Amino acid sequence: MKNNDPHSLSNLPAYSEDGSVHAVVEAPKRSLVKLKYEIKLGAFTVAHSLPLGLSYPFDWGFVPSTQAPDGDPLDILILHEASTYPGVVLPCRPLGVVEMDQDQGGKRERNDRVIVMPAWHDRVGEFENASDLPERLREEIEQFFLSTTFFTAKKPKILGWKGPKRASSIIKESNKAYLLQDGLVG
Repeated sequence: MKNNDPHSLSNLPAYSEDGSVHAVVEAPKRSLVKLKYEIKLGAFTVAHSLPLGLSYPFDWGFVPSTQAPDGDPLDILILHEASTYPGVVLPCRPLGVVEMDQDQGGKRERNDRVIVMPAWHDRVGEFENASDLPERLREEIEQFFLSTTFFTAKKPKILGWKGPKRASSIIKESNKAYLLQDGLVG
């Protein structure tokens, strides 16, 4: 669903002038609820509470001007120490992607999660690739993604991790899908 308002967060460019990926924060780090940017409303709503004991480990959001295979903007997890606010746009660089699929209407559907870091360096480290992340952190991120949907019928499966080239490719493909829906590219 597209909002034709050029100022809608979903319509911001996917990339900044320097080539960084724009990341729109939906649910900030430590949020106990999943906030979702409702394109039709141009506002944030509460999609649902996370299961007891869970909170977002990092800022969660989407890449604007993208359409993932599930029809929504492309999901991203923004690895940094800070907790920002819904609607904040961060310039980021791709680190990798957690490839996942889930049940959707009786069939398996891809629902990958792109992992990014802010373009500036912060105290989390200067990682270039998802494989640079500590193994324990990667395992905890996977478990977070599985735990957030534990009480749903989605039955998600982790298919594996890929690096920044695959993450960049997914962002480009999702941006192209978004532009194609409006006939902006041929």
